[in-house]
Amino acid sequence: MAPPHGNDRHTSGHTPGHTRRALLAGVAAAGALGAAGCSRVATASTTSGGELLDRLKAQGVVRLGIAGEIPFGYIDKDGQLTGEAPKLAEAIFKRLGVDKVQPVPTEFGSLIPGLNSQQFDVVAAGMYVTPERCAQVIFADPDYQVLDAFVVRKGNPKGLHTYKDVVAKKARFATGTGYAQIQHAVDAGYRQSDILIVPDQVAGLNAVEAGRVDVFAGTALTTRAVVKKSAKAESTTPFAPLLDGKPRIDGGAFAFRPTETKLRDAFNVELHKLKKSGELFRILRPFGFTKAEMTDLTAKELCSG
Repeated sequence: MAPPHGNDRHTSGHTPGHTRRALLAGVAAAGALGAAGCSRVATASTTSGGELLDRLKAQGVVRLGIAGEIPFGYIDKDGQLTGEAPKLAEAIFKRLGVDKVQPVPTEFGSLIPGLNSQQFDVVAAGMYVTPERCAQVIFADPDYQVLDAFVVRKGNPKGLHTYKDVVAKKARFATGTGYAQIQHAVDAGYRQSDILIVPDQVAGLNAVEAGRVDVFAGTALTTRAVVKKSAKAESTTPFAPLLDGKPRIDGGAFAFRPTETKLRDAFNVELHKLKKSGELFRILRPFGFTKAEMTDLTAKELCSG
């Protein structure tokens, strides 16, 4: 999700100020890359919009930056790469003539630095499209949209349904490292210094179950997934956080180096074919996505704020 928050979807060093869209989580499933200190820069043709697509076709493999977050991109208990973004990447890159995907797990905050230092070829981690990030990378159009939701104790004893409820009832509030929900809470009037920052949604669930906090905020996808086997906690009804009094909906997408417009554009063409045919929903549905998460949002719209 380090500062500025445009570098990642989740970071406790969140830069003050409003952004219309920002997102999701976690700690890498295997190994973190120290990307921030790298000095290598991308190389690409200035006339063709980058040569990476041609190289990937020749190599037959694309390296995916993932951040170990369910359901977006993670290594499962059998050591296999899975999640909505890797599975979608497999489908699209196969159509582009690249038959194999290779995961490169890292912390969410290292995804953009790692991409721009060429440690992997594309970010496949359900990253929210925000104006800050659009200044550093280029995005495909979103493959999903998502609302926020809370993890609360069974029965929601404090009646917490929105960030305004959290503020009004002085609830003890937690969210994940670098999560967009940090700023969502701050926008609603919650003091950032009072937010408990935990590594991921599992740690958030544990904090709620143990009574250390009253509420943990995440995306509707992650919260409903994490409470499935909990006897003590539940997920609230999804809701849109407010920015300047207006509901906002976040969208997640694949990110590419700014020079690689050729690859991004080719990816977009195949993505829109999958949307039109309904195949996109069939790929995402096993990971808990519903029709409500399908979207016609564009990267241009989200980048404009």
